[in-house]
Amino acid sequence: MNTNEQHMSGHVVIGVDTHKHVHVAAVMDTIGGILATLTIPTDTGGFQQLLHWATEFGNVLAFGVEGTGSYGATLASFLRRAGHKVVEASRPDRRLRRMNGKSDTLDAENAARAVLAGFATATPKTADGEAEMIRRLKIAHDQAVEQRAAAMVTMKAMLVHAPDGLRHETAGKTQIALARHLAGLRPRQLEGPEDALRHALRTLAKRWQYLEAEAKELTKMIDDLVHRVAPQLLEPFGIGVDTAAESSSWSATTPSASSPKPHSPNSRASHPCPPAPE
Repeated sequence: MNTNEQHMSGHVVIGVDTHKHVHVAAVMDTIGGILATLTIPTDTGGFQQLLHWATEFGNVLAFGVEGTGSYGATLASFLRRAGHKVVEASRPDRRLRRMNGKSDTLDAENAARAVLAGFATATPKTADGEAEMIRRLKIAHDQAVEQRAAAMVTMKAMLVHAPDGLRHETAGKTQIALARHLAGLRPRQLEGPEDALRHALRTLAKRWQYLEAEAKELTKMIDDLVHRVAPQLLEPFGIGVDTAAESSSWSATTPSASSPKPHSPNSRASHPCPPAPE
């Protein structure tokens, strides 16, 4: 930790440049002076170290955290639970980064400066509660549906080169019936391309059946959550669980707008703005 002994006003802002394994923080006083920087690991111990270190410099007006929807999400949630104001600090554009240089410390300082100047005012999403639960389940569900579709496309493409008998047996079948038929194949020993084809089709069919069951299970879990959290989303005609879940997972899950906003005698006029979508 590099600390400069300077006169402190008693109010500071903290900027944090976030990464996968370490975060870099910078503390800035109300006249724009950098008092110190700190590098912490991305675990609870590191977050507690950052909190203790930041409060040693005075009253923390706000934490400006980069990447609150990715690497900074856990830190932002920790700081919010500790009662601190957290705002999303956007990364500087490429032109400014080329002009001023690029380093983790500079990024942390720029994040703190953006908070002090009133440029960073967006309140990040809380990333907790039922909406976050639905969002995480939908990630797994959507991936299962995508891979299930890819498996079916591959099976049908491989059937084009199948023997006449197998093509006639599978012609006109629904996806469920096709997967059931192919999963029941009894391939012989690997002695030729036809044997390899049967092995491949059987494997793909079993994969499709597994993903089908997985997608149905996740759909049921999402359906239960949507009915519990926002049943009114299902009332309009034509709105299904998937659409309702999408709306619910992207709904505003931000802290109350009445929470205190960072302010300093030297900062520009700060205007509240709606939360930035992630």
